[in-house]
Amino acid sequence: MTKQEQISSRPWILEAVPLLVVILIAAHVLALVYWIYRLATEKLPQRTKKH
Repeated sequence: MTKQEQISSRPWILEAVPLLVVILIAAHVLALVYWIYRLATEKLPQRTKKH
């Protein structure tokens, strides 16, 4: 006989928590990469020598 799948007694929200954590981490990593990209490509104002 084959093993029958066990029916989970946990609520659906607890099943979704690991996926939500992964999505949140991915969103923060993307935001960090975008922030670093913006910092690296922003144009600095030209400095002029004032005497």
